[in-house]
Amino acid sequence: MTLWYDGPLAAFDTETTGVDVEEDRIVSAAVVVQDMAGGRPRVTRWLINPGVPVPPGAIEVHGLTDDHLQRNGRWPAPVMEEIARALAEQCAAARPLVVMNAPFDLTILDRELRRHRAASLGRYLENAPLCVLDPRVLDKHLDRYRKGRRTLTDLCAQYEVALDEAHDAAADAVAAMEVTRAVGRRFASRMERLSPAELHTLQAVWHAAQARGLQAWFARSGTPETVDPAWPLRPELPAAA
Repeated sequence: MTLWYDGPLAAFDTETTGVDVEEDRIVSAAVVVQDMAGGRPRVTRWLINPGVPVPPGAIEVHGLTDDHLQRNGRWPAPVMEEIARALAEQCAAARPLVVMNAPFDLTILDRELRRHRAASLGRYLENAPLCVLDPRVLDKHLDRYRKGRRTLTDLCAQYEVALDEAHDAAADAVAAMEVTRAVGRRFASRMERLSPAELHTLQAVWHAAQARGLQAWFARSGTPETVDPAWPLRPELPAAA
């Protein structure tokens, strides 16, 4: 029997104008599909003209300038529709969806859909619920006492996964998928009995506990930062009164 970490997976990643899921915009995205470990990945890419300036700090990260996006990017509305349908297609095919730091990428997609399509991500997934594997949550739970950061670059180094073009959406998606497979193999004795659907449910619990721990650390250090425990998608903020 093929174990989930050797079987079919899909992966999703975005590059954005910043880190605020409520206000920032997607400038590129990719969905990668692999039928089995070691198989050739099939990559779909999108480049988006967000209609707002890209801050210099974001350009330093991913290299996508206003001029490049205006010349080569597409308008957001049809692209967000295509991305949401691509994710729904993977869910309908029962392929687990790898998303590194899922609450960021899935939430910013949801907000873009609400902004440009007047529809939530959930509407596209009504008939095929998400089954997400988040390598950040998995690694943090399974190797919780390891010190150090857990960015995608850090996890690639930890699990000996190549990442040649960091902050390219497709390259990051492929790397996140390979890290997830590597996590499964390294912790096979704890992972092989769990289905992706069971892991999806467990990760919501694990992420909430991780968020509480980080929030407590912030409180002790006097950092006025709030950690959202929701996973894999943050709820919509209530409208201002």
